[in-house]
Amino acid sequence: MRWDNLADGPAPSGDAALFGTSAVTTRTFDTPEFRGITFHEVRARSILNRVPGASRMPFEWTVNPYRGCTHACVYCFARKTHSYLDLDTGLGFDSQIVVKVNAPELLRRQLASRQWQGAHIAMGTNVDCYQRAEGRYRLMPGIISALRDHANPFSILTKGTLILHDLDLLVQAAGVTEVGISVSVGFTDRELWRTVEPGTPSPERRLDVVRTLTEHGIGCGVLMAPVIPFLGDHPDQLRATVRAIAAAGATSVTPLVLHLRPGAREWFMAWLREHHPHLVARYERLYAEGAYAPKWYQRRITRHVHELAAEFGIGPADRGDHRRRQPAAPEPVVPEPTQLTLL
Repeated sequence: MRWDNLADGPAPSGDAALFGTSAVTTRTFDTPEFRGITFHEVRARSILNRVPGASRMPFEWTVNPYRGCTHACVYCFARKTHSYLDLDTGLGFDSQIVVKVNAPELLRRQLASRQWQGAHIAMGTNVDCYQRAEGRYRLMPGIISALRDHANPFSILTKGTLILHDLDLLVQAAGVTEVGISVSVGFTDRELWRTVEPGTPSPERRLDVVRTLTEHGIGCGVLMAPVIPFLGDHPDQLRATVRAIAAAGATSVTPLVLHLRPGAREWFMAWLREHHPHLVARYERLYAEGAYAPKWYQRRITRHVHELAAEFGIGPADRGDHRRRQPAAPEPVVPEPTQLTLL
């Protein structure tokens, strides 16, 4: 594997590499939840990653304590990042997990630097920081504590229920800075969930997270992502999903149509050929122009979800309450939204 000179982007310290070969320890655990998974424990040189200026992201800084993800979502856009380590972007992405074991202490040190200006930090925008590995390594409590102690604004996007382990810390942080939480639930169809998101908690359990956070005074939005063409976009499916999101007490809902970047595209299309071969030609036509579905399709889905959200009583996020600010989606919706945005 290629560890040296690996960088997510320039850090405040100016370090060129995140870690070196001598800092890597490889472990496996013979327990049911981690069987078949290899963990590469590293001591990172930097944990604050600057988002490239050419990116469409509405935030500038991220923290990613893990690389690779046991959620094993067949469509995950982050699969390509595993190739930077000469790791497989298919099964390797699902089972070869890089763990930055010193992330909490490193973040605390970088937040204390005079160079750091207290910018918003987004988490969960690459791989999920509350994937199963977090149950063993417990990096997020230290990360949230550091952000709380420095009153540094942050947001978290997750499919994981492990976030509830940090509920008290999140409540404390929301008392001193801007905190945005969003849960990703693209559909409530259980058969679709079992095949495309095999390592994630069920949509129902994720909506329980929304409900619990809301009950504790932390507004939680839902990123309805991805809406999967021809598999999860039927009007009845969209209605059932938005109804469930509203019942969970979500403060907002933002739909995001499936996008297929290089790395993810190959893996998803292989899955499609195996499970839904009759859809392959339709996907090739729909995504003929690149990673994104046509704008007309995205607009149609967005409009329909917004109409359903209004019907079920989900209003726009409260922009005046910074304690309930929602994180940005990993990719922006093409149409200009009139309501229900994450920011």
